[in-house]
Order: sequence, then structure tokens, then C-alpha cells
Amino acid sequence: MKKWLPKWRIMLLFSMIALLLAGCGKPFLSTLQPAGEVADMQYSLMLLSTIIMVLVIVVVTIIFIYVVVRFRRREGDEDVIPKQVEGSKKLEIIWTVIPILLLIILAIPTVKDTFTLANVSGMEGKNKDKDALVVNVRANLYWWEFEYPDKKIITSQDLVVPTDQKVYFKVKASDVKHSFWIPSVGGKIDTNVENDNKFWLVFDSKKAEKAGGIFYGKCAELCGPSHALMDFKVKALPKDEFNAWVDKMKSAKPEVADADAQAGEEVFKKNCLSCHAVEAKDTRAEVARTAPNLTDFADRERVAGILPNNEESIKKWLKDPKSIKPGNKMTGKYGNLTDEQIDQLTKYLMGMKVE
Repeated sequence: MKKWLPKWRIMLLFSMIALLLAGCGKPFLSTLQPAGEVADMQYSLMLLSTIIMVLVIVVVTIIFIYVVVRFRRREGDEDVIPKQVEGSKKLEIIWTVIPILLLIILAIPTVKDTFTLANVSGMEGKNKDKDALVVNVRANLYWWEFEYPDKKIITSQDLVVPTDQKVYFKVKASDVKHSFWIPSVGGKIDTNVENDNKFWLVFDSKKAEKAGGIFYGKCAELCGPSHALMDFKVKALPKDEFNAWVDKMKSAKPEVADADAQAGEEVFKKNCLSCHAVEAKDTRAEVARTAPNLTDFADRERVAGILPNNEESIKKWLKDPKSIKPGNKMTGKYGNLTDEQIDQLTKYLMGMKVE
């Protein structure tokens, strides 16, 4: 018995650690703080199912404790046989009907919301909403492309959307399976290489304002060594500000302010332009867009989706991208740049603004 005691202590310790770690995390990645119509619907279903499960546990626990106490063996009752209830129609009806009723209570809103969330008729076909905003999402190792087909613009890494209106998404992958997920706004959906998946989200203006206009998205499908680093940011703007952003994107061009930036532009044209675009109106075929569009690079929240957007991060990324995101496709594609070239290229990239 004594030799088992240390093992049980270790198991207890690990259980306590697991319990504590379960409460760790960042609030902006929580599904328990809904910030949109879809998230509210899904959160309500989570609450309903949790209430049903807790109710069942409580009732079963009470019955169990009552039976243990009420019918425990007492001194002098060793030869007494309790009343047998085998074949009781009343009991069999009760424990058959109650689970069915609970399932119906859960099934009705689940089925209703499933059909509501699956309705994407407003994004295409005869029933297309003329004011519908459609975003084509393409997942890549390890970055995101966002194309606005009706606006004729493309951007990457930072998704910009209007608040308080349906935003329709058509998602796909260019290499391996990924999963598009903005936890606080709606459930995840797979991005496949062989077909498009479609869904919609609504970004609540009040919740967006409270969050500073920024939501966070992640890849929710194990896709390679840098899966955990495949993040993107969502900027939720009032409709007027969103339309202004679209107009600026259409006319945006890199600012070449000084000699260093001009030299950086030459470095970019020689080493980077074959993969990256610097204008949002990128007319190249999808297969030719093998790297993120950099039109609004300097306005983005992050470099490579995970580093603070500043000169230090840019230089760190350019010097050794594989140390930041192992397995990325950029490593080795642009030759060996000198420190001076990296400084010049950084100056040029910092001039890619639309704001």
C-alpha cells in the first residue's frame, strides 16, 4: 500500500496543475465573451447544454445519496430482502421519457440555429444581397490572405470588416488543411484544398468598441511546425470608416520618403517583388500569389502575425524568418541580405501605409 502512495500523490499534483492551467488563457481568445450574433447563438447553446448536464448530474447525485442513506444495510436487517422493483413500468417510463424530453429541449434550438448559420444565400445566386460583403479567405503556410472580390482589393494578415452587418466568408486552403477561427465572434470552420466552405459572421459594434476595434483569429487545425503561430488580427470598423479604408486601399502606394527607402525599394524589386504585391488591386492569378500582399504592411498590428509592428521586429524577421516561424516558405527565397540592405528594406516597408 505504501509503495502506491507516492504515485497517487504525483497524480494528485498533476491533476491540480491541470485544473489551474485550464483557467489560464487570454480573454480575447475566449468563446465565453461573445462579440457578435453568431457567437451569441453558439454561447446560448453552450449554456443550455451545460444547464441540462448539470441538472442531470445534480438529480442523479441526490437520488444516489438518498438511496445510499435510505436503503443502507442496518444492524439486524441482514436477512431482510428489500422490496424488488424489477419490471416496474412506472420507473421504466420515467427514465425513458425524461432523457427524450431533455434531448428534444436541446435539439430544437440546435437544429434551428444550425439551419440559420448555414444559410449563405445572401452571398451569391438569385437571392444575393446587393449590399452583402463577401471576403474570400485563403489559408497558407503560415499566413492568411483576404480578398474582397466586389471591392477589387486584396490584403493579408489583418482582416478589416464593418460592424453590425453580415460579413460572408468563402474559405479555402492553398496547401494543407487549416481552420479559420475568430473565437469571440464565431465558431471555427475548416479551410480545405479541394472545396470552398462558406459561412457568415456579424461583428457587434459595442463589443468592438470595448475591445478597441481589434479581435484575434487563429488557425484551429494542426497544419505544421508553426501552427500555433498562424495568427491574424481583425479590425472591426463602423461602416463609414470601412468604406473609407477600402477607398484608401484602392489608391495606396508605398511612400518612398528618403534615399534609404529608395534603396530599399530597389532591394525589394530585386528580391521580393516576384512573390509579394505592393498594391491592393492585385490582378495576378491565385496560384501566383504565393506570399502576403503588403499594401498596408506598416498599418498592421503585427509583423508575421505575431511580432509587434516596428523596425526591430521587421529586421528580426528579415534576418532569420525560420527562427520566428519554423517551416515557413519565405526562408531562403530572397538570398542573403547585408545588414545595410535589411535596414534599407525596413525603411521601405515602413512606408507601406494607407492610414
